[in-house]
Amino acid sequence: MEAIITKRVGIYIRVSTDGQTTANQRRELEAVAARSGWEVVGIYEDAGISGAKGRDRRPGFDRLLKDATARKIDMVAAWSVDRLGRSLQHLVGFLNELQALGCDLYLHQQALDTSTPSGRAMFQMCGVFAEFERSMIVERVNAGLKRAKAQGVKLGRGRRKDGARSLDEERWGMTRAQLEKRILSLHKGGMGVLKIGKELGVGTGLVHGVVSPFVASAA
Repeated sequence: MEAIITKRVGIYIRVSTDGQTTANQRRELEAVAARSGWEVVGIYEDAGISGAKGRDRRPGFDRLLKDATARKIDMVAAWSVDRLGRSLQHLVGFLNELQALGCDLYLHQQALDTSTPSGRAMFQMCGVFAEFERSMIVERVNAGLKRAKAQGVKLGRGRRKDGARSLDEERWGMTRAQLEKRILSLHKGGMGVLKIGKELGVGTGLVHGVVSPFVASAA
């Protein structure tokens, strides 16, 4: 008989103002965990902190991601999607990071559980969102370059002794190949998608696009 593996869950709760309480969120999510047979290994709380704040300003959220990266939890449970973040960019980055770690997500208000087939389809949509984000960034950059050129603005940082800088070098300070090598190096060192993007000053969608083939091949 195949052994039943208990899912280890980290519960994330957050309220935006000091006048609100996380008690209701915690009680409901703990009840769901008990009914589902999940083991709650940690409660990660950010009280009186806006979801628009970055990871560095949300200690509970930061600890949650660190424990997920360390494979201490198999699923993140939250009251609602808006408890996780207030922008599509942050949400996509977070979902991509969970996906790369093989960590599931349960959202109580949206009745979403990515450990189920229908819930996993949501993770697949993250790739669509990430691709859309990359396309919009490229489109804005190209439009800005064309507009500047039409206005007679001289683009670039000048030339090196060994020749002109490429567009990639102008944007990132390194070639695309060098950027991808740096991303993979940081990822292999245990750094998450969000942190890599912040470290290198690039979008999380780009980072996920570089690391996802390697995550998939290792699965």
